[in-house]
Amino acid sequence: MDTRGRSSTMEGTVFCVPSVTAVIPFYGDPGDTLRLIAQLRTDPPPCLAEIIVVDDASPVPFPSLPVEGDPGLAVTVARRPENGGFGSAVNTGLDQVHTPLALVLNSDVEITGQDIEALVAGAQPWQPAVVSPQVVNEDGTPQWSGRHFPTILHQTVEWLTPLARFRHLPQLHEAVGHDVVAAASDHPVAVDWVMGAVMLLPLDQVQEVGGFDEDFHMNSEEVDLQRRLRELGVPSVVIPQIRVVHAGGGSSDPARRRRWLVDSRAHYARKWGHPRVLKGSLLAATGVNFAVNTVRQLRGTDVDARAVLRQELGLLR
Repeated sequence: MDTRGRSSTMEGTVFCVPSVTAVIPFYGDPGDTLRLIAQLRTDPPPCLAEIIVVDDASPVPFPSLPVEGDPGLAVTVARRPENGGFGSAVNTGLDQVHTPLALVLNSDVEITGQDIEALVAGAQPWQPAVVSPQVVNEDGTPQWSGRHFPTILHQTVEWLTPLARFRHLPQLHEAVGHDVVAAASDHPVAVDWVMGAVMLLPLDQVQEVGGFDEDFHMNSEEVDLQRRLRELGVPSVVIPQIRVVHAGGGSSDPARRRRWLVDSRAHYARKWGHPRVLKGSLLAATGVNFAVNTVRQLRGTDVDARAVLRQELGLLR
């Protein structure tokens, strides 16, 4: 009998056989990744078979020295010859996974062995599925773990910077593609897609659709993957009872992150429809931003309307 990934409970404790491999893309300072590995090896769950770190041609190579913790939990370092971004790094890691599930982890998350056990067990009724816990900020406030597939309207509303003052309203969150209903749920809920900071993947189905599209360097690659998986009938699910801290965005320049985001969304539009409509809508939103910023500048607000206009047009070229 094949018992891979099966879980059982006894007196409230979840037990599982080795069924999942952690895949951690790495680039930059090894500090966060070393802390994450040490955390996992301090109290490794029985379902975790191995940790694979993918060094994406980092300028500071990931150390080959043994990492402190349980010596029974292996840590493998895969080194890419050139930097390819998040999806490429994860694909490299998935090529070395021998368990039915892979747990993709950003290096700046804080996750325990108990969290992983609970996630694997909670995901079991949905399998095969892409599953995420409720990802939270360092202060405990929730991030948008579950989201709607992006539309042109979502991206246009997000581009309209005058609306930023209303970002606390649920209606605006829905308007930019955040799944507000899922965020308020206290039980597992299916969503269009889950963010990639902590993502449990069914290996066979991911390989069937060809893994991540490596033409995405950073951003939107997990959306594209989950959209292709949906065509196979594989759902995406958030389990809100499991909460995992994610610092997020601290290791890269904000301007570079925005450039990656715009480029990735353009590539997504080329794959899934209407790239010209998207560009036209964002250009129209840029015009609105310029008009509002001009009025604000005339009223004495510290904003350079023309500089912002040049920056936004540069992003859209």
